[in-house]
Amino acid sequence: CHAERMPSLTPPASLPACTHTFGPGQARDPDLEVLLTDGLGGFALSSLAGVPTRCYSGLVVSQWPPVKRFAHLASPLEELEVAGVDLVCPLGGDGTILRAAERFHGSGAPLMGVNLGHVGFLAESEKEDLAEAVHRASERDYLVEERLALDVSVWHEGEQIYSAWALNEATVEKTSKSRMIDVVLGVDSRPVSSFGCDGVILATPTGSTAYSFSAGGPIVWPEVEALLLVPISAHALFSKPLVVNPTSRLGVEISQTNPEFSAVLWCDGRRALELPAGARVEAKRSESPIKLARLHTGPFTDRLVAK
Repeated sequence: CHAERMPSLTPPASLPACTHTFGPGQARDPDLEVLLTDGLGGFALSSLAGVPTRCYSGLVVSQWPPVKRFAHLASPLEELEVAGVDLVCPLGGDGTILRAAERFHGSGAPLMGVNLGHVGFLAESEKEDLAEAVHRASERDYLVEERLALDVSVWHEGEQIYSAWALNEATVEKTSKSRMIDVVLGVDSRPVSSFGCDGVILATPTGSTAYSFSAGGPIVWPEVEALLLVPISAHALFSKPLVVNPTSRLGVEISQTNPEFSAVLWCDGRRALELPAGARVEAKRSESPIKLARLHTGPFTDRLVAK
């Protein structure tokens, strides 16, 4: 976790604001349009209540300063351009921020999350503070903090069949049809333990306050560089969570002794892949960390207690 202050030089060229998910039949946030309109200087925006049902929508703010024009893009987040982005402001909960992280992690642009959800552990501001967040973004008055992420790969019969990126965690879990999966855990290509369980979480320090925390894993301060391996409901005497060197490679292999029991890989709780018997999931430190824009410099302990 590395933090540095951004110089107050040229204002941001563009600032995508990735709104939270509006699924079919879901009510829109009645405050969202007001928040964006007031927080960005009182300029009129097309009504967000009329946004077509999409996974995400983007709002690209241009001509800083002053803010004069908004381009409303009713298109999925995956279609937003990455090049030339200086700062990304996800508006929503942690799920919104995780999806924005996946889309923009290779761009070098930091994320400044505004919480419109429940917990918002990754968010930097609450919705009532949006006006201040936008003002400080325009002045580049924030710190940039790097967070460790994961590169995930799946191997089967000696061939790599899948790869993914995750900020919080990669999880190997049983499917709804299976009672338990038999796994072999390894670190740096060395076996550590084997048992039956509901799943295994491979997490980062950022993810240690998410699913890993709910499964009984330790809370790891973001400044600590480490990787976590946390079993879920393991049927074994030795099934303690492991905290290993950030340069290590974590492995979870699905046993072939009971091919009727299948498993699935989840990355940050969204992207899923069915795992055949004998598949091996590996996770290592990613070469593409995520950058978070921070407005508050208080200790992590304060954030932990507040959330």
